[in-house]
Amino acid sequence: MTDYRFSHAVGFDDAPFDRGSRDPVQVVGTVFAGDRLDGVLSGTVARDGADATAELVRLVATSRFYPQLQLVFLQGIAFAGFNIVDVRLLYHALNLPAVIVARRAPDLAAMERALTAKVPEGARKWRTIQRTGAMESVAGIHLQRAGLSAAEAEAAVRRWALRGSIPEPLRVAHLVAGGLGDGHSRGRA
Repeated sequence: MTDYRFSHAVGFDDAPFDRGSRDPVQVVGTVFAGDRLDGVLSGTVARDGADATAELVRLVATSRFYPQLQLVFLQGIAFAGFNIVDVRLLYHALNLPAVIVARRAPDLAAMERALTAKVPEGARKWRTIQRTGAMESVAGIHLQRAGLSAAEAEAAVRRWALRGSIPEPLRVAHLVAGGLGDGHSRGRA
């Protein structure tokens, strides 16, 4: 990939959910064309399940926006608790580079303990996280990437960080997901 402009992107976040519930958790994607919100995608994933990657692929690949998209942003590697996104599989299935964004580097030791002790298929999920590679500190955030170089990932983050350090497709997905999950958005976007 040599085009650092990334004029069309989608960002995904999950909605807030009741930690004690086993109900499906809503996932929201916001599609941007330049600085304009162009559309919203939504679906559900299983709490601590194994369907996040397939659901994100389905949402993007069946959308009218897919032909124009150039990049996928994810708010973390885990949706709905520990429903881990295999970012490399996502990249290969969609043929779109993907960037996982986090404000802070995760506590990997705590994550491994929780996965292997409490989550069905936790060891497999932990291996997926390890295969994704170490988080890189870029432009005031932490990221992991598939399908693009470190320089391209940094350019994409800087290009889309319009109102702070979080790329706009993720910031807006967080706001929409919060509004759908709780009736109002809350927290840092």
